[in-house]
Amino acid sequence: MTEPRVSEHVRVDGDEHPPGVYRVVGVDDETVTLLRVSDADGARAHTGELLTVDTGDFADFEPATEPPSDASVASRLASLAETAYWSVRAFGQQLAAHPLPAAAAGLVVAIGAVGDAFVSLPDPVFGGLIFVGSLGLAYVGNGLSL
Repeated sequence: MTEPRVSEHVRVDGDEHPPGVYRVVGVDDETVTLLRVSDADGARAHTGELLTVDTGDFADFEPATEPPSDASVASRLASLAETAYWSVRAFGQQLAAHPLPAAAAGLVVAIGAVGDAFVSLPDPVFGGLIFVGSLGLAYVGNGLSL
């Protein structure tokens, strides 16, 4: 086998290591670190199992293809909805953790949205306020602080 490269996939069927397909996740001068990504039958598995072998022992592994994803459309949509929920929740928690910058940015957005009813300024000024305030909310909501 050639030199190990990060992200390549290899298979082992021996008794020394659990059988399955592994992805190379780390390489240095003396060792290769592998993540098991399938079971012995080739079905994708999210095990989190790491295996570190000597570079010389890496020759026992055969090249392999990445195991196919078996996630259904329904499970992918459920995962997408769950990810969106946690993203919105984390964003809100960051805004709550930094109330003054969040309030200031929200006020700038509000002035940009309804300010033309109270003050006569060119429309690009209000659009700019909405843009700057939105950037401020995004900055604070992503855990960055001023």
